[in-house]
Amino acid sequence: MTRQRLLLDEMYSNAIAEQLIGHGHDVQAVCNFAQLVGCPDEDIVEYAGAQSLSVLTENIREFEVIRRRWEIEGRTCPGLLYASAQRFPRDRRFIANLINALDHYFTAGDIPNAGQVQWLTRSHEQ
Repeated sequence: MTRQRLLLDEMYSNAIAEQLIGHGHDVQAVCNFAQLVGCPDEDIVEYAGAQSLSVLTENIREFEVIRRRWEIEGRTCPGLLYASAQRFPRDRRFIANLINALDHYFTAGDIPNAGQVQWLTRSHEQ
């Protein structure tokens, strides 16, 4: 099986990446790359594709526009894992809930591959 690799979009803190790395997962965070912070979403997609990373984001509308355009152009978009603020509200349990869900996805081999799109659900919804 191909090693699953994930890039956390800019809205996610490095603390999330560090905890997932501590669980043995290959995770990077946009906030750690000065050249990616504040850049257009297309640049995030380009970087992720070049590095064989899937992307976790809440910017569904923007990333879907990019994914559809790439599909029309015959390009393969990196795997996209969408999270919603409704399913993962920014409350005191946010980080723990997100880490639990992502840990479950990694363990189950469910991080989307290039060309795939998936919605992140909380681990008890699996």
